[in-house]
Amino acid sequence: MMVEKHALSMAVQYASSAADIPPRWQFRRWVQKALQQPLGLTLRLVDEEEGRELNLAYRGKDYATNVLTFVYDDLPGGLQGDVVICAPVVMREAAEQGKSLRAHYAHMTLHAALHLQGYDHENEAEAAEMEALETQLMLELHLPDPYQMLA
Repeated sequence: MMVEKHALSMAVQYASSAADIPPRWQFRRWVQKALQQPLGLTLRLVDEEEGRELNLAYRGKDYATNVLTFVYDDLPGGLQGDVVICAPVVMREAAEQGKSLRAHYAHMTLHAALHLQGYDHENEAEAAEMEALETQLMLELHLPDPYQMLA
């Protein structure tokens, strides 16, 4: 069975000095896996200082978070958005949660791509739907369930 692929225009900006950040093609593969419509995306990988500044400016929270998603209204040619991933936070979380760095980057990328397409986790029902889809996509990528509790 042929799976329809949606158009993806994607730029990746490496603005972090962190080690072991995945290559562009890997981020593109993960975003493509989550696409349900055409998407124009800029993905920026940042260090904690820029991550904290953006989180403070746009969410009023004075700390660096793992991922920020900025959705723009549908524009001609499809949906547009920006994603900012804070590499040191992702590295720290992966270590704390006993996950591989690659799997955690994949999860954060899928999570952001779904946010861009209207998924959210503001209430229990939305969270359950989004988490189920993230888990399905991760398993299809032969990566572990990101919500599985580790012993």
